[in-house]
Order: sequence, then C-alpha cells, then structure tokens
Amino acid sequence: MVLKYDVIVIGGGHAGCEAACASANMGAKTCLVTMDMNKIAQMSCNPAIGGIAKGQIVREIDALGGQMGLVTDATSIQFRMLNVGKGPAMWSPRAQCDRGKFIWEWRKHLDETENLDIWQDQADELLVENQTASDTSDSVVSAIGVHTIWGAELYAKCIIITAGTFLNGLMHIGRKMVPGGRIAEPAVPHFTESIVRHGVTSARMKTGTPVRIDKRSVHFDEMEIQPGENRSYQFSYMNQAGTLKQLPCWTVNTNAAVHEVLRSGLADSPLYNGQIQSIGPRYCPSIETKLVTFPDRDKHPLFLEPEGEDTNEMYLNGFSSSLPMNVQIEALKKMPAFRDMKVYRPGYAIEYDFFDPTQLYHSLESKIIANLFMAGQVNGTTGYEEAGGQGTIAGINAAIKAGAVASETKTAEPFILHRDEAYIGVLIDDLVTKGVDEPYRMFTSRAEYRILLRQDDADARLTEKAYELGLAKRDRFDWWLEKKQHIEEIETFCQNFAIKPRLINSALEALGTTPLQFGCKLIDLVNRPQLNLTNLSEIIPQLKEVLNRPNNRKEEIAEAAEIRMKYKGYIERERVIADKMHRLENIKIRGHFNYEELQGLSTECRQKLMKIQPETLAQASRIPGVSPSDINVLLVLMGR
Repeated sequence: MVLKYDVIVIGGGHAGCEAACASANMGAKTCLVTMDMNKIAQMSCNPAIGGIAKGQIVREIDALGGQMGLVTDATSIQFRMLNVGKGPAMWSPRAQCDRGKFIWEWRKHLDETENLDIWQDQADELLVENQTASDTSDSVVSAIGVHTIWGAELYAKCIIITAGTFLNGLMHIGRKMVPGGRIAEPAVPHFTESIVRHGVTSARMKTGTPVRIDKRSVHFDEMEIQPGENRSYQFSYMNQAGTLKQLPCWTVNTNAAVHEVLRSGLADSPLYNGQIQSIGPRYCPSIETKLVTFPDRDKHPLFLEPEGEDTNEMYLNGFSSSLPMNVQIEALKKMPAFRDMKVYRPGYAIEYDFFDPTQLYHSLESKIIANLFMAGQVNGTTGYEEAGGQGTIAGINAAIKAGAVASETKTAEPFILHRDEAYIGVLIDDLVTKGVDEPYRMFTSRAEYRILLRQDDADARLTEKAYELGLAKRDRFDWWLEKKQHIEEIETFCQNFAIKPRLINSALEALGTTPLQFGCKLIDLVNRPQLNLTNLSEIIPQLKEVLNRPNNRKEEIAEAAEIRMKYKGYIERERVIADKMHRLENIKIRGHFNYEELQGLSTECRQKLMKIQPETLAQASRIPGVSPSDINVLLVLMGR
C-alpha cells in the first residue's frame, strides 16, 4: 500500500503530537505514524507537565497555538507555581496530571485536527533519493518517505522523526537486558541504520524511571503531605478551569538502612558494572548515582505522586533506578512509610539512539538529508516539554517547506525563534550550536534574557507571530488582543491615578510601608516591594473596579500588568542588551569563509566552525572554543 502526504511524522510522543498538529493546522496534509494509538503522548516517566523553565516552554507552546497546555489543564490533578519566592523571571508553573486521561485528551485533540491522519505501524526504513539542490547544481540526498514493518510505503515532501527512546532501545533491570522502547513495548531495530548510512552521526544516551507503588500499601501517616495551590492557575489562556479532583503529593526521606541495601546491589547495577556505557541525565540522577556522588549524605528526599484521580498507582519521584528489582524493593521497605509496600513494577534504565543535533539547522531540518526534520529525544534532549517545543518548531517548518502554509503571508523562509524571544529558541540554539554530551534539560539559568522570557508574557512574545503563520487561530489571537488591552488599561490607570497622602497613609502603615510625605501617582506605590495590586485594591476602590472588569482570567492579567510595572527598568535594560546582540545575528557568515585557510583563528576555533558551519556571527560567538578574539578576526575579514 502507498500513501502520499505533505508531511509525515514518525512517533506519537509529545514531540510527534505537537509536530503533527502544528503541520496540519497550517494546512499541510499530515500523517502521524505511531506504534500504538492507545499510548499517544504517553508520559513514560513522571506524570507531570511543567516545572522550572519547562513551564515557560509549555506556555510558549500554547502561545504558538500548540496543544500541550490545553491537554494539561483538562487533565490536571494538582497545580503549583514554583519559585514564587524569587523574581518573576524564575516563576515556573507545574501541573500533576492524570496519566490515562492525558492520553485520551490528546487523542481527542488529534482526532479533531483537520488535515491529520493517524497510521498505526512502525517505521522500518527512511526512504531517500538524490535530488538537485534548488540553489546549486549539486546533488543532495533528500528524504521522500518511510517504509514500515507491515510493508506500507508512505511518501511526503517532508519527514519529521520524533522516535523518543525507541531507536535500538535496550532496557536494564540489574543484569537483565530486554530490547524495548518503553516497558512492555518493542524497540525499533533498523531505522537508525537507514539514516546514518547517509552521513548523519548517531550515539547512545541513557535515561531511567522509578518504581510504581500501590497506594493501598503505603503508610501515609509516616509522610509529609504536599498540597497543591488553591489559586486556579492554568497553562492555557484558552481554557476554563479543569474539573478533575485535585490531589496532594507526599514527601519522605531515605535513611541509612535504605542506603546500605542499595550499596549492596551496586555490583549488579548496570551503571557501575560496565553494562551501560552511555551517558545519563546529570540533573535527574538515579538513586544509585546519588549514593556514589554524595557518599556523605545520610538521606535523600523522595516525592510520592499520584498517577491519576481514580487509580492506585503512584510514582516515586527521586528513586529512578536500574538496580535488581529485589534490591529496589528491599531497600524501600526499610522506610517506615513503605514497610508493607506493594509495587506494580520496578524502576528500569533504557539506552537508545540519538542523532548529533549540530547537524541540524535552527529550523530542525537536517543539514545532511534535505527535507528531514528531527525533534525530541532523538536530538539528545530529555523532558516532555523540551520535546513538545521542538515538535512545534519542526512541524511549522516542515509545513512551510512542504509549501502548504495556510496563511495569507506565505513565505518559504523557515520560522526561527531567537534566544531573546523564547526558551524554545534558547533550547534549539543550544542544541544546534553546542551539541550535547548528556541528555539536555532546560533551566532558567540557560537563558541570558530570562527577564524577557517570563511565563506570564509568552503570548505577548509569540501569539502574533503564530497568527501570522496561520498556526494560532483567530480565537486565540482575539483573546491575546483582549488580554493586551486589559493589561494596558491597568498600567495606564496606575500611571495617571493621583494618590493623596491624607487619604491613604494610615492604610500604608498598616501594610508595613512608609507613609507618603507628598502626593504621587499610584504606580509609585505599586513599585514598592511591600505593595501589590491586590492589597492596594482593598484600599483604593477605583483600582479594584479596574481590576474586576469582566474577564475569567483577571488574576493573571493583573499579575502580568504588575510585573511589567515593577520590573520595567530591568526589562528595558535587558531589551537593550538583546538588541545589541541582534546586530551580530544580522551578520550572515555561512558560506563566506573556508575556515581551514584562516590562519588568524585558533586551531580549536577552525575545527569547531568547520563542524558547526554557523549561520551568523552571533551563533559563532556561542560555540564553545570560539573566543572573542576569533570573532574580532571574523569581523575584520567581513569588513574586507
């Protein structure tokens, strides 16, 4: 059987689902190929979305017209805003989700997406052909389709690979090894080889997941409860509040007895007996790695999290392990809360193939194989959110290259997000410029312009861009315009409303701030650290009236307005710095130099520039091993 499309997406995980929806919503006839339609967007590890910097990415996906925020809101069983004790650039939303309902909510979104077909099968071989490049007479290898294990041939103008951990996946529990992409799911054994034979570089990475526990066997009185927040935060501005029951999480610490049992099994740990050679995630280490790395620690925190509102299955965050199953279970039973513990399955590690992301353009198209895009863990990242962000960009650019953009402003130019525009831009620039030597995870510290990339202003940064592409629909764009208008109304009111000392000083003292000597504008009070729009609205009726104008998200609108006022100076200063860097972004250098012949550059610099082939001088400046003096040499040569 032969099927033809504009875009084919291989893999139905978080990257694949976002890529397929983005491509189809832009008007490209799209097919999502997945091994199991009943495990669409499976949360293979922690059933949670968001977190530090990851929550910002989810807000960005939503602002671009993506689905992750919508699905999360509909299936959330706990929501928290992390880092609220720090500045707003660090605030990060996080939601615990019902794992099963999350899958079916995603299926609903896919089923309702026009231009999108789903084909349940397994890709076995990438199909390519030699074509003549449009801008030169050179012959290039181009992806044209895939062959599946059941003999189907699917052809398309662009192919997106989002295969997660399935490519030559190998699972480990102790000394036992079983091929697989996830527990009880088969690995994909030949697909990598059909790609690397054309010059694409692959390597191996490792990740893992913890034990799943039956909550009926847990002594919760021996643990500390961790409730969610009462305030109804959401990821998507397009959603009403979810209807699922809100559930708490629980915290507990390991102890010396637990550690003693775990150490007794280290000889059988695949991580330490040579069985696993690949690199695991630095920032989500296994429990055995924690013991070896921090030998003086007598306890490590664990978090017991529900998998759903109507299941007994619970996830033990912080106890990722590939130790023998009897060692995992015996160790956990040394904790009072788990003394009678029953488990559904032990933790395990998995090794899988990924491809060198420095062989990609910022559009996520391969530099080696034309019309081939890659997103998610196949690019060396970890995390649902990082995958979803890449999938969105890959889907957009595949649709653009396939010539099926459903926008009045059709363009053949790829859609690129810069580092001052989105965390997704930081993520992709880091991947294609620096590459990876461990599974990449996003943090706020990776973004030099994080004051500009707050979770509250993702729609301000991205929704208009997405609407121009045809990805964000009119209702999303109209809601952004309404929100923007409300924010500006609040700011204008605070800038113009006059405050008289005699009418407010007693209230100011009660709020713990200095009384006024002279009159001022309301914005001067808003900028005081002890004051905010909420407590000021209780003593200024006119402000309360402005804040309470009809809107189902007025709390978040007020919060966004307050952040813009309080941090205006910092925001403007960072924007000036970002604008200066844009000057280097505008200096295109790809194709201008034969780096091997430039003796004014250091040897390391020449080697890195030859490998990466950066598009701009700014990208070159971010490559490890390229010094400021090397950039100055290139600037001089560009002047000549």
